[in-house]
This record gives sequence, C-alpha cells and structure tokens, in this order.
Amino acid sequence: MPKELTIIGVIGGSEVSAQVYQTALEVGCEIARHKAGLVCGGMGGVMEAACKGAMEEHGLTIGILPGDNREQANPYVQIRIATGIGYARNVAVVKSSQAVIAIDGSYGTLTEIGYALQAGIPVIGLGTWSLAKDDKADKNIIIAQNPKDAVDKAMESIKNSY
Repeated sequence: MPKELTIIGVIGGSEVSAQVYQTALEVGCEIARHKAGLVCGGMGGVMEAACKGAMEEHGLTIGILPGDNREQANPYVQIRIATGIGYARNVAVVKSSQAVIAIDGSYGTLTEIGYALQAGIPVIGLGTWSLAKDDKADKNIIIAQNPKDAVDKAMESIKNSY
C-alpha cells in the first residue's frame, strides 16, 4: 500500500499586507520542500500566497472553496473542491489537515483555529491569534518564529501524533 501524503493546512486572511503575503509564500515553499501537500480555502491573500509558494517548489495544492464555482479559486490551486457551503467549508479545510499553520487572519481564521484545537489537530501560529481563558494564556497554539520553523514544527507535530 502506498504511503499516505502528509497534508498541512494553511489558514489566514484573504486580504493581507505584502509582508504577510511573503510569509505565506515562504510557508508554501517549505511545505512543498517537505514533500507534503497543502490544503487551504482556495481563495486570495494567505491562501493564494501559500499555494503559489508550493507550486513554485512543485508541491500539491488543494483548495476547498466556499462557493459552487471552481473557477473562483486562486490560480495556484491544483485540486479545486467546490462546496457551496460558505464559511462552513472551514471545517473541511481543518479536518483535511494533519496540522494547521495559521498566518495572520481575522475571525474566519480564528474559527479554523478553534475547529482544529477542538479536533486535536496541531495548530502552529505565525503572527496570528493568541488565546486566553479565565485571564490565563492558553498555550495550545504552537508559536513559530518564521516560515521554516512553522513547517518544521508542523511536521514534528504530525510525526509525534502517530
């Protein structure tokens, strides 16, 4: 039986600064260099940049789209999954991942972080949300210092979960 491909989710904002775009691009490159596949929401911003980076390194990109039109995906998505379920597709993005890298992001990203943590899927944070409960820091998001560190931590988390 062939070895299962490792899949890393990349989540983050659809409208981002040039710096965040570059960070996401580098994360995508690193994912492909690790011979892992990349899954995301398939749209713009962090999702587009990560897919572009992965494509530049000949990696596999999967976009789970909110709408019915496969053509709405960013041009760097190779496998386009149209869902027609809007933001509910965030659950599918996370549940398709063995680890998730959160870059920047707004409330949609926060929901994906919550879904991942609830499902026991490791979340690596790169300039994204931090959590607290009862005024105490929640350390469940693994903090990364840069794109390479984020992907290394994702791969290590996946390895340790088996």
